[in-house]
Amino acid sequence: MRKIHDIRIQEVTPLASPDELKRQETVSEKTLLGISRWRDQIEDIIHRRDTRILGIVGPCSIHDEQGAYDYARRMKDLAEEVQDEILLVMRAYFEKPRTVLGWRGLILDPHLDGSNAIEEGIRLARRILLGISEIGLPVGTEMLDPILPQYIDDLVSWAAIGARTAESQVHRSLASGLSTPVGFKNSTSGNLKHAVNAIKSAASPASFIGVDPNGMTAIYRTTGNPSCHLILRGGSSGPNYHEDDVEHAENLLTQAGALASIIVDCSHGNSNKKYVRQQRVLRSVVDQLNFGNRSISGFMLESYLYEGRQDVCSDKPLTYGVSITDPCIGWDDTELIIRRAYERLKQGEEGLL
Repeated sequence: MRKIHDIRIQEVTPLASPDELKRQETVSEKTLLGISRWRDQIEDIIHRRDTRILGIVGPCSIHDEQGAYDYARRMKDLAEEVQDEILLVMRAYFEKPRTVLGWRGLILDPHLDGSNAIEEGIRLARRILLGISEIGLPVGTEMLDPILPQYIDDLVSWAAIGARTAESQVHRSLASGLSTPVGFKNSTSGNLKHAVNAIKSAASPASFIGVDPNGMTAIYRTTGNPSCHLILRGGSSGPNYHEDDVEHAENLLTQAGALASIIVDCSHGNSNKKYVRQQRVLRSVVDQLNFGNRSISGFMLESYLYEGRQDVCSDKPLTYGVSITDPCIGWDDTELIIRRAYERLKQGEEGLL
């Protein structure tokens, strides 16, 4: 009899259930309480009940465990220094959406060689998320694969839905059930309406098919997520972080009956993909806040230990602390521009007294 299913599947490998993986690495009560507290603080900032802003800062993508911890320890010291104005959240992205081809992130390819040791990647991602949380930092990540949140979302304090997936009903339904605030990015063209519609959709109850903690297929019914917000990341039409752009975004959100809370991504289209320009974008964000803007709730920076990026080559080792995806600003510049932002926010606050 002719085979008519799985004709293009080369291999099927069983994957441990979310509960199995979680049982292998115990999360302390102290860490769980910390994550719960960070989520509450982030939610208060998103809703502007807390007048501080979020700073979601870190590598374009995590590819090295020790580099992630090294970065987190440095960031922890800076976070304590600026915490009365900026709540720093470490960016820890493990999945990379691709327009065509390329490395798809630590979870899918932890050895960076196309071997796709996915279960090992999930274990490594959990270990890194736990390690960063134990250092004392909230963690933010992009949710791309709809199954993976069951494996890692207990260690995440903020989540993003990317520019390529904001239109996806699967991801809108997923966001409606996540236990964290979720930011939706505008599309790669710069269009805002898809993200605004996504925010409205994710705030409503939804039903979708997923995997439960035991690895069984299940139907999830959600209550809706009231803490979804917009991320302005620019696009092929140009940057969208200027005052008029932010006002336009705020009006679209208000007209749609969505939460008028905006995070500005200082990278991607807003920096014209020139990483050194991120400080220019952040300077504009701080100016807008100091002139009374109350819809901007945070910013994002792509930053790592050392500036720039590198290619993965089989014939030479990687340079430690340098991104293998988008180019990043280095740690010295990161400290400098965040401290400057902090000082100017303080000055602006004092000027209003």
